[in-house]
Amino acid sequence: MEYYSTKNSKLRVSLKEAVLSGLAPDGGLFMPIEIPRLEFEILKNLPNMSFREIAFEMARLFLKDDVPERALGEIVQDAFDFEAPLHLLSDDLFVLELFHGPTLAFKDFGARFMARLMAYLQRNEDNEIFILVATSGDTGSAVASGFFKVPGFRVILLYPSGMVSEIQEKQLTTIGENVTALEVQGSFDDCQRLVKQAFTDQDLRRKLSMSSANSINIARLIPQSFYYASAWAQLPDHDAPLIVSVPSGNLGNLTAGVLAQRVGIPIDHFVSAMNINDVFWEYLQTGRFSPRLVIPTLSNAMDVGNPSNFFRLLELFGHDYRAMRQAISGMSFSDEETRQAITEIHEKFGYLMDPHGAVGYLALMRAVEKKHWQSAQKITLETAHPSKFKTVVEECTGQKVAVPERLQKALERDKQAVRISAEFEDFKEWLMKKG
Repeated sequence: MEYYSTKNSKLRVSLKEAVLSGLAPDGGLFMPIEIPRLEFEILKNLPNMSFREIAFEMARLFLKDDVPERALGEIVQDAFDFEAPLHLLSDDLFVLELFHGPTLAFKDFGARFMARLMAYLQRNEDNEIFILVATSGDTGSAVASGFFKVPGFRVILLYPSGMVSEIQEKQLTTIGENVTALEVQGSFDDCQRLVKQAFTDQDLRRKLSMSSANSINIARLIPQSFYYASAWAQLPDHDAPLIVSVPSGNLGNLTAGVLAQRVGIPIDHFVSAMNINDVFWEYLQTGRFSPRLVIPTLSNAMDVGNPSNFFRLLELFGHDYRAMRQAISGMSFSDEETRQAITEIHEKFGYLMDPHGAVGYLALMRAVEKKHWQSAQKITLETAHPSKFKTVVEECTGQKVAVPERLQKALERDKQAVRISAEFEDFKEWLMKKG
């Protein structure tokens, strides 16, 4: 299958070029030229499949022309040695737990699959690829874990100074080997801008082979669609309407959900759950996309003022604002409301939820009340283990949050990060020296 740029539909490339370059030469994001559909018999059989089996069938839709089935099966088997269980809160309300991977965040699904796919596509090459990653917390550690000690790849993590939790920062800065963390004196949007500029800078393109592991890379996005299929497969009723609430920052997770819907997964409506960095909510209200500066919040992975994947959503909806608004509702909440939700969820269900999941829950409940969807099945995504936000969860619930051993080990290691400004010339100079 070929892939085109969101800035120029006539610009077509192979899967290998799309994945290994990350961003199109014109600065656009790659999209498949067509969205394939799951065969009815496969869809009907999803409830009888394991997560790995579902992942294989979903991956085959997009990759079967480029990756032999045996190799694809090995990629899936190696990437997914963990599940995405659907946890029942009450009646028809569920939490999709996406934190059971090695770094305890949903980014593990995309990062591990992408690392193995890249290694396969690069198997006959001898050049080293620089993986540039802008992260607001969990993306960086997931990508670093996925590429750790993989020959032929060097990972450069850019994260905003002072805008990630202590545990997240330790996960980012204590890996070593082929992973380097850059502490950027700016916001996540600054980190993302630096990465995007690097891909379009001719000096860097001549000297370095670069790719991205953010959700701007199509290889990160496709595997995120797998757990939407798995979530539907785990539901008790496969005929009832389904509403899914997605904590939204750079909009990659939401885009992956829409992608899953387009291949045939029966999702009736999406709720895009946002904190006060609600540029996408404003678009859904007004039809105008107006990026703005980020305001730090408790749900820091959603602190994005210029979400890249908005342009993929535009493509999926044919640039039709009304069609997008009909398929997706937007909700925005403050930190105080988020704290109250963490408390409420614990009191009502005995469940510990991180700030991102709490925003997802709030948006889902608000949408259900507003749209009278009480009879629908409802899923909210829990994107990170509550221990990654231990302090706020404990303050809100009075409940001690156990820190898993792999996180505890990261906390005990010394931080190793290079501080750089948010100026592109400083980042470029650093990269040129490394190449």
